[in-house]
Formats: sequence, structure tokens, C-alpha cells
Amino acid sequence: CEWVVYSEHFWRLQQSAFLRILRFTLFSLTLLCYCVILMVNISLILTIILDKNLHEPMYILLCTFCMNGLYGTTGFYPKFLWDLLSPAHVISYSGCLLQALVMYSFACSELAFLAVMAYDRYVAICRPLEYHSIMSKQRLFKLVCFSWLTPLCIIGTNIFLTSRLKLCSPYIARLFCVNWIIVTLACFPNETIVNNIVAYITILIYVFHGVFIIWSYMYLIKTCVSSIENRAKFMQTCVPHLLSLLTFLFTVLFDVMNMRFASKDLPQTFQNFVAIEFLVIPPIMNPLIYGFKLTKIQNRFLNVVSFKIK
Repeated sequence: CEWVVYSEHFWRLQQSAFLRILRFTLFSLTLLCYCVILMVNISLILTIILDKNLHEPMYILLCTFCMNGLYGTTGFYPKFLWDLLSPAHVISYSGCLLQALVMYSFACSELAFLAVMAYDRYVAICRPLEYHSIMSKQRLFKLVCFSWLTPLCIIGTNIFLTSRLKLCSPYIARLFCVNWIIVTLACFPNETIVNNIVAYITILIYVFHGVFIIWSYMYLIKTCVSSIENRAKFMQTCVPHLLSLLTFLFTVLFDVMNMRFASKDLPQTFQNFVAIEFLVIPPIMNPLIYGFKLTKIQNRFLNVVSFKIK
């Protein structure tokens, strides 16, 4: 199958003058949302890069976390904005597989970074005297590479297996390409057995990431209860991580449940929103959560603002 066509229900918005206005409004709102995502993430990234006082493991991980958010949203928004203005809403099969690779690797990297950040907070609070020796530059570099390259390799394997399949339908009922839906379009279901096995192994790997994060924070909470100093550290540095984790898990699980179990009778607009919420809410909320909660970043922003006012 050379071309894949996006959800036909959604693109019926172009069939009347009124709906063209609605489509232009949607384009404007989507562009605004993407600009906000770029602004808040790039601002936080530049703040951390330019301030040497923020060149610590926690802030470097936060910087790469925001970079991953930009990577994921870049895989969706430019193409979506182009489609809103274009009369033809198609994508090449190879382009569809590439988009699926970006979407899935972004989501898996997001969970991997949250796991590494939980480990960083565990070491900082539970083993403070060993923190700098454990979270050395070399180990930090390895953890960042692990968080980016491992998901890319795992998802790349899934996408390679999907690329071997012959599709019997060019239509996908989503606003962007999803590997699981592409596999369901295969002409011969027996050929998808290996795909399903690898997909379930991938799910288990990242479920383990989630279990590790939950265990880390349960242990941190248990440790921090007995110490006022540790409670203050937890509230200052761990609460933003927990908020990011809950936001990410809520949006992704909601999308997965909708994709697997939702009724086809649900309004298409609702299904479209659920499909893209993990590309809207976490990339905007994460920089804002950390920017408002972490004191050093707050002080840096205040210093820049006061300098400009003077």
C-alpha cells in the first residue's frame, strides 16, 4: 500500500463554507498550541543551558525531558497543520511508518526519562552523601542515552516488522499513524503474530518502568515521613515529577483504553481529542510545572525579567 489516508470522518470538515471557517479556526488554535509548546519548552531548555548554576543532574535530565517533548510534538503538529490547509489528506506508507516511530519512541522515552528522574530523586534524598559519586557525568550521559536510544531501537524493531506487511486498506481512523492500527489493516492476520509478540514484550518493558517509578516514590514517601528536611526536599523536587508522571500516565492510558475498547458510537470529535491529548497536555504542562515549582528556575526567570525591566 503506497499511500495511507487519514480519518475520513475528520476531514469532512472541508465540505462546506461554514466548515471551512471552522477548519481555519481549528488551524489557528492548533498553531497557537504548537507555538506555546515551542515557547515554554525552548525557554526552559535555554534557561538550563545558559545558567551554569543549573548544570546539575536533575536540571540536565529536565532539559533532555523537554527536548523529548519537542521531538514528539514535531512528529505530529507540522504535518497536521499542513493537512488542515491541504485539500488532500494522505501520507506515504514510509512517511506513516516514520510518524509512528516518532510517536511511539517519544512516548516510551517520556516514561524512561520519568524513571531516570525518579532514580535521581531516590539517590538525592535517600543517599545524599553518595549523590555526586553515583550521579556522575559519565553515568548521567549513559542514562540519557539509555532513555533515548533504547526506545528508538525497540520501537524501530516494531516498525520494521510492520513494514513487511501488505495492507488491504489505505484508511486509518486516526489523526496520525499508529503502529497498532496499521497492523490491523494487514491482508493476512497470520503474518502479524510476530508483531503482536514483540508489541506485548514492549508493553511489558515499559510496564516495568512504571512499576519502578511507583516503587521509587513509595520508598521516597516512606523515607521522607520521618524527617522534616527530607519532607521539604520531597515537596520541592519530587512533587513536579509526580505531577508529570500522573499527567503522562492519565493521557496515555486514556488514549490506549479508547483505542482498544472505545465504542464506535462515540463522537468522532471526542475520539480525535483523546488521540492527541498526550501531544497537547504534557508538553505544555511539564515546563510550567517545573518552572513554577523549582526554586532555582524561578529565581533565574525573575532575574531575567527584572534585568529587562531595568
